[in-house]
Amino acid sequence: MSIFNTLIEQLINGLTLGAIYALVALGYTMVYGILLMINFAHSEIFMMGAFVGCAVLTLCGALPAPLAMGLAVVGAMIVCGLAALGVEKLAYAPLRKASRLAPLISAIGVSIVLQNGFFLWRDDFLGFPNVIPERHFYFGPLHFSLIQLIILFSSLILMLGLWLFVNHTRFGQAIRACSQDREAAGLMGIPVNAMISLTFFIGASLGAAGGILYSLYYGSIKYNMGFVPGIKAFTAAVLGGIGNIPGAMVGGLILGMAESLGAAFLPQASWKDVFAFGILILVLVIRPSGLLGERTAEKV
Repeated sequence: MSIFNTLIEQLINGLTLGAIYALVALGYTMVYGILLMINFAHSEIFMMGAFVGCAVLTLCGALPAPLAMGLAVVGAMIVCGLAALGVEKLAYAPLRKASRLAPLISAIGVSIVLQNGFFLWRDDFLGFPNVIPERHFYFGPLHFSLIQLIILFSSLILMLGLWLFVNHTRFGQAIRACSQDREAAGLMGIPVNAMISLTFFIGASLGAAGGILYSLYYGSIKYNMGFVPGIKAFTAAVLGGIGNIPGAMVGGLILGMAESLGAAFLPQASWKDVFAFGILILVLVIRPSGLLGERTAEKV
């Protein structure tokens, strides 16, 4: 295979992976945008989405693949969204007036509790149901598998839906108002607590969808599967400018492609993780506000 073909293949792989990172990064950036809080439990919501999707696909194995996948994605998004609501009410809302360190520690605690809860149930790798047939499509020099097309299309639809919701609905405008000034938004009659809950629900739903797509791509799930993708999605959010929705999308795609190119051209593919953490350090040192953070910092 020529270097050109390898480059094209890795860019497509990176685009696929980056689309998943972008979905998960949106959960981090939305919560930060409205609460200025890093929700480290989001990586466990990502893991939970994969497990719920696996359960639904196993139960619906006799149904046509598109219907089973649709039920799995919708079911996981609803379950994880409700779980995030519960976490927000129990672990974060009571600390809303505390220092910023308190909810951060609480988020780490929730992450450990959720991870160990799944560990007690299942501590080994579990195969993710393979409901997508092995097909390939060629567009000139570009080569896509059917799974890659499904991931890219699903991610694009979800991100477009979020963008339309945030910019063209009353609830989206209310969330944006709360992210700019919660106190002023409350004085204007906006139910701030409800908007915060809605933000958690939407962010967790997108993370759950990302968990299913990630599992579909790699074919297995495990109780601690959320840690590394979660850190990378957080890196993507920081890279794009945390608190900025378009920034999270751009950051995810850039990170995914950088990681895939690194895996292809570095002596060992396992070094690809160096890219994510290296980028995080560089961004924090050189441009803490991220690529798009300067223009719309701390806004949803």
